[in-house]
Amino acid sequence: MTEANAYLALCTHTHLFPGARCRLQGLPRPAAFAAAPEPIEVHLRFSHGTATAAELHPDSPTGPALTVAAYTTAAGTPIDDSTWTVKGIAQKEDGVELTIGTPNRA
Repeated sequence: MTEANAYLALCTHTHLFPGARCRLQGLPRPAAFAAAPEPIEVHLRFSHGTATAAELHPDSPTGPALTVAAYTTAAGTPIDDSTWTVKGIAQKEDGVELTIGTPNRA
């Protein structure tokens, strides 16, 4: 995962969990993206300031998914890389809100 062309996503909490929300910023056409999402690279920024790379895969076999790179929280807790279902993609003001579903377990 690279972040050079990634869209910023501001997350409302310090980590992901079912029901967590992250708002994608800077999409050129948020309404069109929400209606027909495309694969994109994402730069997740959590509420405590920690950030990590991620990728949105709207057409995965099990439905939309967010693959997240490993990172360390501000408190020093290591978080392994993970993939989460995305149970909602909706336009919110000038961004697009992702509602996180369940983690995909291998």
